[in-house]
Formats: sequence, C-alpha cells, structure tokens
Amino acid sequence: MPALPVPALFALAILALGILVVAIGLAVSIGEMAIPLGTIAKAVGNRLLGTGFTISPIQEGIIWDYRLSRSLAAACCGAALAMSGAILQALLRNPLAEPYVLGISAGASTGAVAVMIAGLGGGALSMSGGAFTGAIIAFTLVCALAAGTGGLTGTGAERIILAGVAGSQLFSALTSYIVTTSANAEQARGVMFWLLGSLGGIRWPDVGLAAPVAIGGFAIAILHARALDAFAFGVDAAVALGIPVTRVRLILFGLTAAMTATMVSIVGSVGFVGLVVPHAARFLVGPGHMRLLPVSFMIGAVFMVLADIVSRIVVPQQILPIGVVTALFGAPAFAFILYKARRRL
Repeated sequence: MPALPVPALFALAILALGILVVAIGLAVSIGEMAIPLGTIAKAVGNRLLGTGFTISPIQEGIIWDYRLSRSLAAACCGAALAMSGAILQALLRNPLAEPYVLGISAGASTGAVAVMIAGLGGGALSMSGGAFTGAIIAFTLVCALAAGTGGLTGTGAERIILAGVAGSQLFSALTSYIVTTSANAEQARGVMFWLLGSLGGIRWPDVGLAAPVAIGGFAIAILHARALDAFAFGVDAAVALGIPVTRVRLILFGLTAAMTATMVSIVGSVGFVGLVVPHAARFLVGPGHMRLLPVSFMIGAVFMVLADIVSRIVVPQQILPIGVVTALFGAPAFAFILYKARRRL
C-alpha cells in the first residue's frame, strides 16, 4: 500500500482522535443516569479550565469521579493491548500471537489472587501491585526458559511461544490451587470477576499510570517500526537489513510485557483485544508498522470504550465483566477477518 501524503495522514489522525473523543463522550453519557453531552462538556470545563457553569453536584461527581476516569482507562488499556498484539505477531511471525502468550496474564492472576486471598505481602501490596509483580515474575521465568533454549537470540520463535504456554499453565495451576484451598465463596466470586476483567474500581490514579504507559509504549514502538517490518519477514531478513536482532527483541518483548502487565494489573485479564485488533488494522491499512501501530492503537482504544458501554447496559442493573464483552464481539470478528483474509494468512 503506497504511503499517504502528510496532509492525508494528518487528516486521518484528526478523524481517529475525533472518533475516540466521541466514543468517550458516549461512554460518559450512557448509564443508569443518562447525562447530556453538553453537561459533560461543562463539567470538564469546570475542572480543567475553571469555568463557572452550574451543574448538579451528583452529575459532576458521576462524570468526573466515575465514568470519565473509567473510559480513559479503558481506552489506554485497549490501545496498549492492541499494540502489544501487533508487536508480538511481527516478532513471533505468528498470526495467533497476542499479549498473553508470554504468560503475563496468568502470572498477574496468580499475583492478584495471592494478595487477595492468601494475604501475600502482609497488606503492603494492593491487588494491582500483586498483579503487576506476578506478571513480571511470570515474564522473567518465560524469558529465562526461552533464552535457555535459544528462543530469544536464535531463529526459533516457536520456542518463545512454547515457553509462554508452559508458564501460563504453571501460573494458572497456582491460581487454581490458591482459590480452591484458601478462598471462601465470596472471595472466589470476586476473583472470577477480576479474572474476566473489571473496570469498576478505576480511579484517576489508575489513569495516571495507564496513560503514560500506553503513550510511551506507542512512542517506543513507532521508533522500532522499521525493525518490526523486517522481523515480519524473518530473523534472517532482519539481520540482512542491519537490525541488531537480540537487542531489539529484548526491547520489544520488554515493552509488550510492561504494557500488558500494567494494564492487567489495572483492569484484569481482557482477552481478544490484542489478537483481533491488529488483524482488523492490518486488513484496513496493510502490514507496514508505521501505519499498523497507530491504527491498532486507535481501534483498540475505541473498541474497549465501546465494550465498556455494552458491559454497563446490556443487562439491566448489572455490569458484565469487560472480558466477557470483548470475547463475545471479538470471537465472531476474528472469524470474519480470518475468512476475508484466508488467502493472505
């Protein structure tokens, strides 16, 4: 696909940003208490610009303290997971690669459960802190296993995938062991809800963590777009183009691990975003990562925000886990993409 001129790229970026803003506006507006978009704009203006619009304190509290932070965190999560999926599919040359292939989700689940149920950390660790710690431990173990078999430095990307599968099974077993031996019925229900993804406890400090990670991760990934294009053709092609294979692999694997661990520690495990969105973006703009990464970023952000809206309205007076919604929409979408691109995959 030929490169677009700069004005066209700028226009597309403005359009994508506008779509994301509209999606976030709808997410803040829709709920058990419907709030007009004009009221939302006034509440944001009062907080950020010091305007003196008169609005209901209840509405302002719902907008600022609950829905807006929730929507922004959802956007950051979707963007980071989608980018991670695009990066891993190029590094591993596997269309089924996604952010949890490195055992990060399973490790985060074990860490969260260990804090929530087993009381690990003696109260010094929050559940999010335990999830992040577990994710990093799992990633470290998977990397050590992959390095021992030459997966990080050699041409055998499948060894990294196998190491990730082994790590995922190990930490999933540890999570199940802790839940079955230590949790009561209420704790087990809470764990299950978290494992399926939850945006219910999101507050502004979570946004303050998620946004820099997502934006910083995007900047680092764009700087390595050329290397990702080379990796998509194999390690030998990357070497021939002068790409320092080992160093770039370690940077990008570390980047995906940091983004995924951060997002999982905030919202729990959310499936299909990192698997489906890169394929949808690739279907729209082609395989070049200078286009693929920004489009994946924006589609992932919008998809998660819309999924959050659905999770809050599909069942009256009940909020579904966000991972249930992404799977219900992601699985058919992935099947459709596979069918349309069956000659190219």
